[in-house]
Amino acid sequence: MDNSGKEKEAMQLMAEADKKVKSSGSFLGGMFGGNHKVEDACEMYARAANMFKMAKNWSAAGNAFCQAARLHMQMQNKLDAATSFVDAGNAYKKADPQEAINCLNAAIDIYTDMGRFTIAAKHHMTIAEVYESELVDIEKVGSACKYLFNFELFSFSSANKCLLKVGFYCAQLEQYPKAIEIFEQVATSTMDNPLLKYNAKEYFWKASLCHFIVDELNAKLAIEKYESMFPAFSDSRECKLLKKLLEAHEEQNSEAFTEAVKEFDSISRLDQWQTTMLLRIKKTIQGDGGDLK
Repeated sequence: MDNSGKEKEAMQLMAEADKKVKSSGSFLGGMFGGNHKVEDACEMYARAANMFKMAKNWSAAGNAFCQAARLHMQMQNKLDAATSFVDAGNAYKKADPQEAINCLNAAIDIYTDMGRFTIAAKHHMTIAEVYESELVDIEKVGSACKYLFNFELFSFSSANKCLLKVGFYCAQLEQYPKAIEIFEQVATSTMDNPLLKYNAKEYFWKASLCHFIVDELNAKLAIEKYESMFPAFSDSRECKLLKKLLEAHEEQNSEAFTEAVKEFDSISRLDQWQTTMLLRIKKTIQGDGGDLK
């Protein structure tokens, strides 16, 4: 069956489901299996949604999943309702990002009400990613992530992953004190974990970059503090680079700054976030052109 055939069949299912919903609300419908008809309608909406997905009609799929979610809520099937809202959100992501966010928020409300905070957090992360990649609205990414600050509700690894995501966005938004707070918090908790302590140097490195953008002296004091807290940081390539960059910055030597970055990058590739932070630092060198080439 081609896509048009699947869409036609999906629309027929939607129409049948609508009829069942209407008849379940009538006097006779209520007497003769009203709830059973609503359950049948839920199943039909879900089947229609999957057919719309196969036909790549994402808006119609999202709408059908939403219809199923509302009926599940009507029957107090909260978990099924939340699942359907998530399915709707995933379909809408491909056609209507704002509607995707609305559906995911509906699912989050249900999961939060049920005390399922970890899965609610996961969907907050998805919303943040939609704002970032689809709507290109970094300001709203931070607000979408604010729920995740209550990280005691999540497992250790989930908490850190959520906090780091917020830290990256705060730094992008030039909210450096909050970013520093998060990176230090994750680094401190990680360095006490035998399995994860090696990652602590990465988070102290990121916190140092944020300090450096704010003020050179801030960075110098922070690096000394991190070396004291976590001696392994002293031997890291990141810490050695920071010290070279501090020296270049003190001398207002943009060429030395660039050379140090290029040398580091030739062995350990810098990602886009790190490159952005380093460019911001380099721009504070008087007369600098603002690139790392």
